[in-house]
Formats: sequence, C-alpha cells, structure tokens
Amino acid sequence: MFAEFDETPLAAASIAQVHTARLRSGEEVVVKVVRPGIRAKIERDLEVMYVLAQLARDYSKEGHRLRPYEVVQEYEKTILDELDLMREAANAAQLRRNFAGSELLYVPDVYWDYCRPEVMVMERIHGVLVSDMDELLRRGTNIQVLAENGVEIFFTQVFRHNFFHADMHPGNIFVQTDDPQRPVYAAVDFGIVGSLDARDQHYLAENFLAFFDRDYNRVARLHVDSGWVPKDTRIDELEAGIRTVCEPIFNKPLSEISFAQVLIRLFEVARRSTCACNRS
Repeated sequence: MFAEFDETPLAAASIAQVHTARLRSGEEVVVKVVRPGIRAKIERDLEVMYVLAQLARDYSKEGHRLRPYEVVQEYEKTILDELDLMREAANAAQLRRNFAGSELLYVPDVYWDYCRPEVMVMERIHGVLVSDMDELLRRGTNIQVLAENGVEIFFTQVFRHNFFHADMHPGNIFVQTDDPQRPVYAAVDFGIVGSLDARDQHYLAENFLAFFDRDYNRVARLHVDSGWVPKDTRIDELEAGIRTVCEPIFNKPLSEISFAQVLIRLFEVARRSTCACNRS
C-alpha cells in the first residue's frame, strides 16, 4: 500500500493520530488512524457525564436553563461521529467540492481506495500554522488580505454553502504562502462540520447586521425572537448588557480580544436579564 510510512506521529490527539507516508505511486499523504479501544473508553466517560448531567439538572438552580442532559446527548453524537473516519472523509470531499477552484481555501484530496472507518488517507499539505504569526510575517505574508479572506470563507461556508468546518481551531488551519501577497488558507480535520436551518441562518445574519450597526436593541430582540434566550427575558436589561460587553471591543485589534471572555460575559448577561424578569 505505502512505499514509505513514518511510524512517528505527525500529530496526535485523544481519538486518533496522524502519520506521514508516501504511496507507491509517489504521492505524499497523511494517514489518520483511530486509536484502538478508544470507543470503549469514550462510552465509559459518557456514562459518567450523563450521571453528572442528571445531578446538575435535578439539583442546580441553572440546571433547567442550561439543559446539561441535552448537552451531553449532543456531545455523544458528535464524538461518536468522529470515530467514523469515512464520515470525515466524506465531509472533506464535500468541502473540497464547495471550494473547487477557489483562491481562498484549499482542501486536501481524499484517497478513497485506502479509506476505512478506522483509517483515512488524504493528500499531505504544506503550510504555516495560522497561529505562527512570526513565521507568516517573516515570509512577507499580507496579513490584511489573510484576515479579509478568513471572514469571506466564514460567511461563504455559513450563508452560501450552509456546510461549514465546525472545528477551526489554529491547529487545523494552515496558510500557504507560495505568493505571500495572495495567501491561501488550507484546512484539515473534518470530523466536525455543521449546517443551519433557514430560520437560524436568517437570525444569525440579522444579528451580524445589527451588531455591526451597534443596534443593541435589535440584537436583544433577535435573541428573544429566535428562542436563543427565554421569551420572558427583559429586552432593556439584555440590550444594556450586550452594549456593556460589546462596546469595548469595537476599536480593539483581534489580538487583544478574548472571545472566550466575551462569550462568558454574554452568557452572564442573558442569565441576569432572565433573572431580572423573573423577579419582576
């Protein structure tokens, strides 16, 4: 099958690890292999998570609102789907078709003849990790173009294709800098993808427009109308909270914004707005 196979992992994670290899026909590839016995370990962990979710739902004041049992159910579906590498290969093939001929995003090709539920073989790509800013700058990469392309890729996936890479952390995104003034993103790891129904697409688009216009009242009303927060949430409290969280970040560079903290604060705002309504 392989002319060469490097037994030292190129990358390793909890579910699978990746090796480099070369096919007998000469192509460089990566081989992703599911770890033996991992499903049984995941199922044991899921049993514990369901017990904890049940306790949280029954005894926590926030249990009903946060729906921990449903969260674990969604996680179970996602993690078990990731164990089927044929599914991941199919996701990669779909995303590659969606961006065929694109100068924004490159998706490596899948070698279907060598794929199995526990093994996936795909084209090896070369590039710089998107988080390695020093190397990107050393290569003269046009960072503004890179940022603009990243935004366009996101909106294209979500609103045009309605099929998006849902695990785009820095370890899964590379930048090809053959032409530093026209850098191209390259994505890997397609185990988690997403899509939205037409209703959620509409509300997400409306939220983006309202957010960029700083129309926080509109943002608050959209969150209630969409069902993302309870119907009895106080609009004025939610509006004031969203304004408090979002205004400070508008004039900051991305490097100074912690989106994790922004999300945590937005969740806290939603919680307080709901509590205020219940007290009234």
